[in-house]
Amino acid sequence: MYAAVRQAGRIESEGELVVGVTSIDDMVFVLRFKERDQLEVYDAVTFRLQRRLTVPDARGFTDMASCEHNRCVYIADHVDKYIHKLAGHLHKDNFTGWPIDDERGEPRGLSVNTAEPHNVLVACPSAGKIKEFSTYGNIVRDIVLPRDVVNACHARELPSGQLIVCHGDINDPVHGVSMISADGHETVHSHGGQPGSDTDQYNVPRHLAADNKFVLVADINNRRVTLLSPTLDYIRDIVTAEQLKGDPMRLHLDAPRRRLYVADNETRDGEYTTGSVVVFSV
Repeated sequence: MYAAVRQAGRIESEGELVVGVTSIDDMVFVLRFKERDQLEVYDAVTFRLQRRLTVPDARGFTDMASCEHNRCVYIADHVDKYIHKLAGHLHKDNFTGWPIDDERGEPRGLSVNTAEPHNVLVACPSAGKIKEFSTYGNIVRDIVLPRDVVNACHARELPSGQLIVCHGDINDPVHGVSMISADGHETVHSHGGQPGSDTDQYNVPRHLAADNKFVLVADINNRRVTLLSPTLDYIRDIVTAEQLKGDPMRLHLDAPRRRLYVADNETRDGEYTTGSVVVFSV
């Protein structure tokens, strides 16, 4: 896997920023930043639009993740500090959800643990925490990150229980990816440092994908997706600026189907305008 990455398709722009992409079975879900019909469902073979769903009472979006085991999609609302959940048959507006219930718990990145009971990890960079919830919204634990891990926007749990987090926003002195102990107290490995464009640097690493062997990092301002080893050693760039129209804001790896989905958002005058999803075979 990842030896030869090639483009397999593109879910074209509907005119709005893409803030999330994920998949379940033969469905690809694309989340766009707009007032209605924010959640688009596409056929995973033809990439044709099947339907649109409106997330009720939503005021802002930052990410989306799915769980095949529980057959549901989670959406982070950073304005109301809320997690929306689409469950059931995934064909209707069957939404529930729960509040983050933390004064500084503005949700950013979402992921789902691969192991039972498939809990939801919510990155809350303002609070310096990763919050873990059950699929029913019950708080499982608060993971307080090391003090040198600032603005952690996305996290994924490894089979070992350790966490991979990407951290660093535009004005932060350190931009990188860190492996954190399961209790959040210790940094085990790290990659990055002062922001830049060299192979050992990042410029706003914002989103992650991972399998049992590799870690992929969406490096927004360098307009690339980087492939790292399990110990966070640099291997190569697997998606480059030449393959994108804009910035790679979100990732989703469908490992069984050997597909990488990259949210590709274009800018104009320093503002994000339109978004699409590029699909790569890996």
